[in-house]
Amino acid sequence: MTRHFLDLSSAGADGVAAMLADALDRKEVRAGWPKGRADADAPLAGHTLAMIFEKSSTRTRVSFDMAMRQLGGTTIVMDAGSMQLGRGETVADTARVLSRYVDAIMLRTDDPAKLEEMAAHSSVPVINGLTDASHPCQTLADLLTVIERGIALPGTKWAWLGDGNNVLHSIVEAAGLMKFSVAIGCPKDYDPDPRWVDEANVRLAGTNARVTIERDPARAVADADLVVTDTWISMGQDHAEAKLAAMMSYQVGGSLMARAKAGATFLHCLPAHRGEEVTADVIDGPKSAIWDEAENRLHAQKSVLLWAFGMLS
Repeated sequence: MTRHFLDLSSAGADGVAAMLADALDRKEVRAGWPKGRADADAPLAGHTLAMIFEKSSTRTRVSFDMAMRQLGGTTIVMDAGSMQLGRGETVADTARVLSRYVDAIMLRTDDPAKLEEMAAHSSVPVINGLTDASHPCQTLADLLTVIERGIALPGTKWAWLGDGNNVLHSIVEAAGLMKFSVAIGCPKDYDPDPRWVDEANVRLAGTNARVTIERDPARAVADADLVVTDTWISMGQDHAEAKLAAMMSYQVGGSLMARAKAGATFLHCLPAHRGEEVTADVIDGPKSAIWDEAENRLHAQKSVLLWAFGMLS
């Protein structure tokens, strides 16, 4: 049966744990190596990944390309506008054709229904490189970054400040799987989709962890192990002055960061708008782990690929 990685729940808690363990091991072994050198076992030699981009990308594009190279495979990069997909060919037909040419497909798109249609009609693994609903590859990199700092995921408190967006949805999903709390600090009318919160809390039943929504940003970050934010104006959105005004009290600055635990870590998926969702002293300061987090997109996605190919349990 074809393994698609559409969200973290595709792999479940055991699958996520297996990917994180594999990513840690492969990253450690490669320390000091040239980045273009393939892993010693080159497990995906002879395999090709097609990458389709309907949204702009830096980290997803480069990290998936380098992930395949380090695993011994190759990539084909396509922008939807230069494909027949951009001229009216259906997602289903595109999936059927690409399945005859390549070994896996990564799609970065807007509508999650496109991802689901691609998976429904593909005979090779389909991987979610981002949709407007979720961003599971980013969250795996976040989890990896936290574990590298010697923090066990169960029982931790994550504070999210800002918009209830796709990145938050995947963090909330991870909370349900890996048993940690998320306090979501956001203004009214900018809440996450309640389905993600409700599903996570069902999974957290019987534990001390919980996903909550807080209107007071100070309450959200109180005693947090991790403080996380993202840009307030997402790709494709107009520069919304009303939204920026509503969000300003949720800006992660030094005084708000100080309300978290003394050893708290700051995360941001990037790109960042310094002076909007975060101040420069925080994102460039000693508590920030953003560069490790960005690098870990590569290491986490290598393990996503191996899981999709059935090489990880």
